[in-house]
Amino acid sequence: MKKHGFTLIEMLIVIAIIGVLAAVIITSANSARQKSRTAQSLNDLAQINLALQGYQSEHGRYPSSGGNWDGLYSNYGESSTNWIAGLTPLYLITLPRSPNNSTDGTNNYIYNSDGRNYKLIWHYAEDCPSVKAKHPNLIDPARDCYAYGYWSPGAASW
Repeated sequence: MKKHGFTLIEMLIVIAIIGVLAAVIITSANSARQKSRTAQSLNDLAQINLALQGYQSEHGRYPSSGGNWDGLYSNYGESSTNWIAGLTPLYLITLPRSPNNSTDGTNNYIYNSDGRNYKLIWHYAEDCPSVKAKHPNLIDPARDCYAYGYWSPGAASW
């Protein structure tokens, strides 16, 4: 009489293969999510930078942050939904939130300006090495590869 079914070894091999495939899929999904957040941050920062240039063109100065690093969440200055005063709603409808959705005051978009110069960065940004490889001009010269964004020449060392 011939028995039908799988042996324990066959079942363990199938379970191991399924586990490996699941790990590969999860890793790929996480990588895709990180790439999406990086692309979103590059777009957000570029849009804010354009708004800052429009503000500067119209007012002859950048919005001042009072010497602080302001952001939606910031450990270095004011935390506010209007973290760059004067940009909303005329230049931007709303100021974006960093795509990691963090409430950590060290890991967010932050802005500093004395009116003459400005710096806008994603502080402790995700995936900075890939941004550095593709957009080395966006890497903050004062922080190397843990922040990227935009700044005026006078604020490069801030």
